[in-house]
Amino acid sequence: MKGVVFTEFLGLVEQKFSADMVDDIIDDADLPHGGAYTAVGTYPFPEMVALIVALSKRTGLDVPVLIHAFGQYLFGRFFVLYPAFITACSSTIELVSHIEQVIHTEVRKLYPDAELPSFEVESHTAQRLSVVYRSPRCLADLAVGLIDGAIAHYGEQGHLHLQREALDAEGTAVRFILEKT
Repeated sequence: MKGVVFTEFLGLVEQKFSADMVDDIIDDADLPHGGAYTAVGTYPFPEMVALIVALSKRTGLDVPVLIHAFGQYLFGRFFVLYPAFITACSSTIELVSHIEQVIHTEVRKLYPDAELPSFEVESHTAQRLSVVYRSPRCLADLAVGLIDGAIAHYGEQGHLHLQREALDAEGTAVRFILEKT
């Protein structure tokens, strides 16, 4: 997993909780890298899991809730770090429909070793988008948080409905349907 995900997660923890909480969860997680991450580095996914579980234990918040909140936070950070991707689109449907062919293509140019989830567009109109998310990491809650962040960014709360449908028992495949109401 790319280091930018780790650095942004620790940024969320510091912003929402405290710098001491960052230190505490790094200690609790007993990480091989000792919590020293760079945005351009690549680190084992189990280290991210250990950090999230440690935060869950310290805060009493469920892991899916924390992952969703991280997705919302991450969308805001992506807007700061990579505004061109977001300003090029005028809606959440447009943005999500461009993830695989545009955004992930550009991410792979910057980070050739990035292991990204896939977003396969099944159907797409201006009013409705059906996309299948696939990832062996089972981070659909992160994807939902990112989508919710986009909905807020484009001011579509109450006008865009997100439906989520598990396609397998493991959580590696999920269908998202975005529909204007």
